[in-house]
Amino acid sequence: MSRAFPPVYDRGAPVRIAGSEVAVDVSGEHRFKAPIDIVWQTLFDASALRASIPGCEELREEAPGVHVITARIGVSAVKGQYSGEVRVIEASRPSLYRLAMSGSGTPGEIQGEARFDLSEAAAGTVVAYRGDLKAQGALARVGSQVLSGAAKLMIGQFFKEMERQVRDRTP
Repeated sequence: MSRAFPPVYDRGAPVRIAGSEVAVDVSGEHRFKAPIDIVWQTLFDASALRASIPGCEELREEAPGVHVITARIGVSAVKGQYSGEVRVIEASRPSLYRLAMSGSGTPGEIQGEARFDLSEAAAGTVVAYRGDLKAQGALARVGSQVLSGAAKLMIGQFFKEMERQVRDRTP
């Protein structure tokens, strides 16, 4: 006999417990002191991505626009090893691209989509991002606030290293 659990609310976002799923939205922007073409090229460069994705152990292209990734994440409640796939589902050089991601690991499963809008600014390039993440399993039980915090931390780490990658490619 299965037991239905009522929804629990984590700062207004519903979190279902037991066989649950939780959704997290992230958004923000990062400014690079480099031309838009260099930022675009670097965001699509496998070695730059491998260096910038926190905990990335493997990133290999399986087909054009499809990458297989293995990462070991060391952030609080999302700690564990994950394997998954990242697909470019839309690209309009040099201003827009969208990704679809899916992965699983010891603490649960993750699926999501992200959109990146690049625009020229007075001192370089602005990358605005917005992503939707769905977590299942033990990951969902930690709640959207913890997952959101972990996602923001990892995004910050990604852009900090990507900044160095872009700087190294800027004449």
